Amino acid sequence: MSATVPIFSRLVGEGQPCFVIAEAGLNHNGDLEIAKRLIDIAVVAGADAVKFQKRTVEALAIKSVLDAPDNRFPEFGSTYRQIREHVEFGWDEYVELRDYCSQRGIAFLCTGFDIQAVEFLEKLGLQAYKLASHSLTNLPLLEHVARIGKPVIMSTGMSTLEEIDQAVEPFARHGTPLMLMHCVSAYPTPPEQCNLAMIPFLHKRYNVPVGYSGHELGYIPTLAAVALGAAAVERHYTIDKTMVGFDHKISLEPDEFYQMVRAIRHTQAAIGRADKHVLEAEQITRQKYHVSIASAVDIPAGAVVEAHMLRLTNPGTGLPARELHNVVGRRAAQDIPAETLITWEMLR
Repeated sequence: MSATVPIFSRLVGEGQPCFVIAEAGLNHNGDLEIAKRLIDIAVVAGADAVKFQKRTVEALAIKSVLDAPDNRFPEFGSTYRQIREHVEFGWDEYVELRDYCSQRGIAFLCTGFDIQAVEFLEKLGLQAYKLASHSLTNLPLLEHVARIGKPVIMSTGMSTLEEIDQAVEPFARHGTPLMLMHCVSAYPTPPEQCNLAMIPFLHKRYNVPVGYSGHELGYIPTLAAVALGAAAVERHYTIDKTMVGFDHKISLEPDEFYQMVRAIRHTQAAIGRADKHVLEAEQITRQKYHVSIASAVDIPAGAVVEAHMLRLTNPGTGLPARELHNVVGRRAAQDIPAETLITWEMLR
């Protein structure tokens, strides 16, 4: 496995900018114009990709569950089947969304929830696949996607390590690029349950890029995930949290999403890299406040310089304090007035 994966036209993972996925999901409510507005919001926010979801409704559950009364969203339907069918886009809508993303210059992603949905997306020309947490134990689906060979982003919510081990295996066996997403499948997720320590743990265990798919309110844990090395971030967003539908209440509104993306970029910029040196921005302060070796008294030419003749003081433009042992014991090559920064030219 690799510490980076190719997602669209760039590498994602170690040493690369955080890949921000705007999870539109089902927040379009089955309305193509709302879906396009969500794409526009993601573009303005500076996200790298917009992600939607594709399901085969008939494959979601047994008939008695699909046809059971469901009064959660009467605007969408009166059974689970009707609700799901209302928010499910077909071929023409997905072609339009794919092309609209291309026009707006943002990557188009989609979660395939079953083999038929993945085949649909493959015909659509999807360049990378997302697999949801509840697909992690669907080994036939994972095998099918791994055989395709395109990069895969797989969430790991509500799973055990043994299940993740099994889920990673087909991708390793087929050499399929894989990125895992640490995820807690609780909506919303309390901060104390985010368990962000799993991000470096999963990276070390599987040697693949690891991102964070967050469901918390706000985005502070998301920034912490970036600070811990999350290679990607996926967050639900919406036009309006008060809209009817599955995920609006746990989603970020446009201004929040925009602020989160900016904060992610600032957070990663602040992390920098493990390369300690004096920055150009520090030079003025260094020269002003670092201590140098200075004369404490008048030192006549030819005199042996002794420790009591010197002191350490600002500015930091003279010989640094670490050279004190090399100055003491030398002779003055010239008269050195008191309160003068010592230079090598003054000594012999």
